[in-house]
Amino acid sequence: MNGIKIRKYVSGDIDKICKLFYDTVHTVNALDYTPAELDAWADGAPDKAKWDKEFTEREALVAEYGGKLAGFADMDSSGYLDRLYVAADCVRKGVGSALLTALEARNPAAVYTTYASITAVPFFLKAGYSVVRENAVIRRGVTLKNYLMQKMKPAD
Repeated sequence: MNGIKIRKYVSGDIDKICKLFYDTVHTVNALDYTPAELDAWADGAPDKAKWDKEFTEREALVAEYGGKLAGFADMDSSGYLDRLYVAADCVRKGVGSALLTALEARNPAAVYTTYASITAVPFFLKAGYSVVRENAVIRRGVTLKNYLMQKMKPAD
């Protein structure tokens, strides 16, 4: 997979994951969201204990590329993909696809769902997801637009 290593999340990853999350939101998503929206989405102070608990309760994976953390993603047993973030310098190198493919393989579901950012919609369309509807989420008093997307599992 082009030097991409996918492995299970461990609690020791949380600091690097939080930094990658902040950096990715403020770089990759900057063309589609205003500075105020970016700050509301990622303020640089996520609840690390909450995230760690969620990652350990769900299927959470990290991707390494070139010996560094390149991305992370988590999915619950119902097929709901909560987070999928890739470092800005690793976008379009197969990291996101590798994470998504691995999560879907580990979590067989009839339907996979996610709320995708404006930026991520093309990625999910390419991965076989469809837009169900536009969605608005309020973070720190700021309304952010995203899209509910789903992918039906192909019939065997």
